[in-house]
Amino acid sequence: MAARKRASATSEATKPEPTTNALGQTDPPIAPPKSGLILKLSLFFSLPYFYLIFYRYKIESDLKRSILINAGLSLFGFFVTQKMIPVASTYVLRRNLFGFDINKKGTPQGTVKVPESLGIVVAIVFLVLAILFQYFNFTADSNWLVEYNAALASICLMTLLGFVDDVLDVPWRVKLVLPSIAALPLLMAYAGHTTIIIPKPLVPNFGIEVLDLGWIYKLYMGLLAVFCTNSINIHAGLNGLEVGQTVVIAFAILIHNLMQIGASADPDYKQAHAFSIYLVQPLLATSLALFSYNWYPSTVFVGDTYTYFAGMTMAVVGILGHFSETLLIFFAPQVLNFLLSVPQLFGFIKCPRHRLPRFDPETGLLTGTNDGTLVNFFLRLFGKMSEKSLCAKLLIFQAIGCCLCFVLRYFLAGWYK
Repeated sequence: MAARKRASATSEATKPEPTTNALGQTDPPIAPPKSGLILKLSLFFSLPYFYLIFYRYKIESDLKRSILINAGLSLFGFFVTQKMIPVASTYVLRRNLFGFDINKKGTPQGTVKVPESLGIVVAIVFLVLAILFQYFNFTADSNWLVEYNAALASICLMTLLGFVDDVLDVPWRVKLVLPSIAALPLLMAYAGHTTIIIPKPLVPNFGIEVLDLGWIYKLYMGLLAVFCTNSINIHAGLNGLEVGQTVVIAFAILIHNLMQIGASADPDYKQAHAFSIYLVQPLLATSLALFSYNWYPSTVFVGDTYTYFAGMTMAVVGILGHFSETLLIFFAPQVLNFLLSVPQLFGFIKCPRHRLPRFDPETGLLTGTNDGTLVNFFLRLFGKMSEKSLCAKLLIFQAIGCCLCFVLRYFLAGWYK
């Protein structure tokens, strides 16, 4: 859910005609990407990544080669995505798939038609990269091949259902069911363990160290997929927020996986985290390309297609990487946003169509409302601010939450589990 008002078929009977410049050439439908911002973010992300993979840990050459090949494909995917988004924008505008930015209502920017559902480009490039990568890493008898392709099937199905939601605008009660349907290929193909390790302080109470949950574990996996997809979708409403939170969490997952591979001597444990890396690197790269267009002022809207796709992808890497507890801590701001939203989502309090802050066109500042979202909570806590400043603060809060997760794991290691 973005800060947008969708165009209706009745109000837009004709297709928008592209404008032409003085030379008779068709002008691009959207502004160029914010390459300077992406360059700074890439340099920031690269430093810890290369430090861990080349200096801090001694990773086996074959495993390191696969990770770097995947990184190379992901980099290629970044450039492809960045080139394809303007092309796709032209087509969605022709089909009247556009919206107006509600947080700029009353200003000239609020009357601009912003192309919708550009998350479909990210999802397609991601899936192509993930499929091509099998040639470089997997063989026909690989134990991971079945689960890897089941994961891709779930992500692909979630992308399709997200795009259906963008086109049909399905009600919330249906949105809660969609991730459950998309998770079915992964749940049916899952052949991993269904056990959990009992925290050491609780072992005397249970009398065992490992508990087999059986079908309950698969139910938990399905619920995790539902939460991850919808939590990204409802923590939205600002330019760059949906993609920005995905970029922060994906980078945290990448660093976590590298640290676990470097610190472990168990081949199966390493392979599980490598599996996660093979999916999260293309997610991070393609999302950065989309972020270059979606950061304030946004020239494209990502749509529910992207939020569902990103949420399902991160749920998949957490489930098959066997670090779902850590993933939920990475999602701490989304958990807080969900808890704030519960009274409205479950009908205890009236829930408006758009739970967005109020925009003052005179000052260009946002004011928090009483709606139960983290966006409005920040505005009530810190006061009025611009959309760009608010989004930046929320993303910093997301990064702080991820950093606290690493600190928590460090201090609880050896005592909790």
